[in-house]
Amino acid sequence: MTRISSSLSRRAFIFGSLAASATLAGCTTVSGPQGAPEDQARLQTPLPVAPPVKPVIEPVAAPVASPEIAARYAQVQDGGFTIPAIPYEKIDPKYLRQQVTDPTGEPAGTVVVDTVGRFLYLVLPGGKAMRYGVGIGREGFAWKGEGIIHWRQHWPRWKPPTDMIARQPGLEKFSVANGGMAPGLKNPLGARALYIFQDGKDTLYRLHGTPEWKSIGKATSSGCVRLINQDAIDLYDRVPYHARIVVHQTRLFR
Repeated sequence: MTRISSSLSRRAFIFGSLAASATLAGCTTVSGPQGAPEDQARLQTPLPVAPPVKPVIEPVAAPVASPEIAARYAQVQDGGFTIPAIPYEKIDPKYLRQQVTDPTGEPAGTVVVDTVGRFLYLVLPGGKAMRYGVGIGREGFAWKGEGIIHWRQHWPRWKPPTDMIARQPGLEKFSVANGGMAPGLKNPLGARALYIFQDGKDTLYRLHGTPEWKSIGKATSSGCVRLINQDAIDLYDRVPYHARIVVHQTRLFR
């Protein structure tokens, strides 16, 4: 009985080991000549590969033409000059002239320049403001604080400051001594200019029109605060005499 039991135990051990090996083989990759022929054929047959999923790209909607905005930026006859219409559809809509809720907290009649956000606000009564998109040049970043719009000019002459002439000697012909550049569509000050004074002195800081509508919303190489000519005319007509102006060089409004 002892020998039979031992023999049975050995057989049980062998069969148990084989079963365990077969179980472990199910968690590993079968390789080589092992397995039945149909298993080998199944392993050698490549699995079907799903076609790549193409992303669904939504078509970009074309800008909707607005008769009101089109009229706002239409061709203008002004001061003997023809100001071309502005292709407003090519400008980020946030930079188009529009009335917004006043974010500045300043009294009505105040002009506020947000150089970082590229906006100019004219505060209106009733908690509203007219917002204009602007471009900011090197000189536009050179001054901040409060001042007065002391002088305003239709179709101004452009007289570059001496430091600009030092950087670009070719501008000497437009210097103060030479009478500046005559008004016109190519004049960098555009159709209107507002001159900022502080404590009775010219700061050389200007708000002015520009024919370069592509510069709106951007930092440019020269100039102060530039507006589309149509916007510069609109601002000029709205700004009170000797209006207060506040210029911020840090983002305050969104």
